[in-house]
Amino acid sequence: MKPAYCVQMYFKAYRATFRSVVGYSFFCFSLFIFHFSLVTAVSAQRDNFTPEEIELVRDAQEIDRRIDILTQIIDRRFSALKIDTGGAKISPKDSKKWGELPQSTRFELLLDIRRILQKAIDDIDSLAERPDSIVIGEPERGKKPKTYDDLFPKAVRSLAAAAERYRPALKTELDRESANAEKGSILDALESCDQIIAAVAKLPAEVKTANKKKT
Repeated sequence: MKPAYCVQMYFKAYRATFRSVVGYSFFCFSLFIFHFSLVTAVSAQRDNFTPEEIELVRDAQEIDRRIDILTQIIDRRFSALKIDTGGAKISPKDSKKWGELPQSTRFELLLDIRRILQKAIDDIDSLAERPDSIVIGEPERGKKPKTYDDLFPKAVRSLAAAAERYRPALKTELDRESANAEKGSILDALESCDQIIAAVAKLPAEVKTANKKKT
C-alpha cells in the first residue's frame, strides 16, 4: 500500500475515532445548532479568501506550493487577529501581490482559519485518491523532474509543521474565548491540526541527502 493512501486512510480513521469519543461528541452537540447556523449565514455572504489570495491559490498547482500558499493565508488570518504564530513574513516586494489583510470580525477570521485548514486537508486527500492527477512543475536546469513521491510527503510535512505552530495559539484562544460560535471554529481547527500532525507518522522516513564536498 502506498504511503499516500496510508495517510488518507489515517485521516478518515482519525476523524471517526475522534468523533466517537463521548465527552467530545456531547460537547460539540451543545454547540452544533448555534454554530452551524452562524457558519452557514457567514459563508453565504463572504468568501474565505481575498481576490488576491484566490489568484495565488489558483496559480499554485503543485501540491507543495499549494500547501505553502494556504498556510501563508492562514498566517495572515492570525496576523489580522494580532496573533504571532511564527510564520514566514511576506516580503515588501510581494506585498502588492498578496493585497491587504482582510477586514473581518473575529468570528469570521477564526472561521477562515478552520475552513482553509480543511481545504488543505481536502487537497491532500484528493491527491492521495488520484496520484496520477499530480501537477509537476518544470525542473530547474540540470536537475531531475520531481515525482509524486517527492512532492506529496513534502506537502504533508509542510502542513504538519504549520499545524504545530497553530496548535498553541488555538489552545490559548480557546481558553480565553467565551462565545460558543468562536469556540466551535477553534475546536474544529484544533481537530484538523491533530489529524495533520498525527498523519506524518504514516509517511516513510525522510531521507536526507548529504552534500558531498568537492576535493
